[in-house]
Amino acid sequence: MDSIPVLPTISTTFIVLSAITVAIGWGQIKQRKREAHKKTMVLAAVFALIFFIIYASRTIFIGNTSFGGPDTVKIYYTIFLIFHITLATVGAVLGIMSLYSGYKNNFSFHRRLGPITSFVWFFTAITGVAVYLLLYIFYHGGETTSLIKAILGF
Repeated sequence: MDSIPVLPTISTTFIVLSAITVAIGWGQIKQRKREAHKKTMVLAAVFALIFFIIYASRTIFIGNTSFGGPDTVKIYYTIFLIFHITLATVGAVLGIMSLYSGYKNNFSFHRRLGPITSFVWFFTAITGVAVYLLLYIFYHGGETTSLIKAILGF
């Protein structure tokens, strides 16, 4: 059996930790534990930032792994991956907006945006784990190459 790749495993772990801490923070604010919520959400952002630093560094210095599964699955994987990337981008922007609005005490906006951000972030984490499983666990990863080639195949 091939070994599990270290950097993708670590980065995926951090995005899962981020989603878990978002869920904990959501529970804290429902219980009106504002200070605990604030600290937990900052921790969730730190976990997400660590994920991004590992992911971006790996992409820049090593490249991305293309899908190594069967060609009959590749089109579905590619569509799923594009959905995940879009969701992650939207989630990151919403996350920054949520953190900023909370930091600036704009609570009316923060209360409306927070649940949306959380749902998007949960789906980002779930689809991120699915991408990880498809690339490294269920199928052997393809070649490690540039981002455009890994996603689009050319």
